[in-house]
Amino acid sequence: MLAKVEGRARRKRRIRKKVSGSGDRPRVSVFRSAKHIYAQAIDDSLGATLATVSTLSEGVKGSIEGNKTDEAKAVGAALAKVLKDKGIEQIIFDRNGYLYHGRVKALAEGAREAGLKF
Repeated sequence: MLAKVEGRARRKRRIRKKVSGSGDRPRVSVFRSAKHIYAQAIDDSLGATLATVSTLSEGVKGSIEGNKTDEAKAVGAALAKVLKDKGIEQIIFDRNGYLYHGRVKALAEGAREAGLKF
């Protein structure tokens, strides 16, 4: 189990060297736990979180039926809606060391379908 955690930490460091968000194009960071998935838009120049959405958020929590992949897609769409309301059209996607597969990919596809550009 430790090798799995260390591998993700190495991938995360490698990604964060290259990826940085700004006010007009924030970095969207993804965290997934066993039950839930979280996404937040971060302006790295200010060190501030602009928006956050998860499966525990009010607009998302009761409206989702299906498996965790469907929930992740709904979180991506909800994040896109919040960011579009703030006038943000483009983002930089930070998968946070996770493989671009399954729930992380579903979140990104949900955001793209809702109108965000990566």
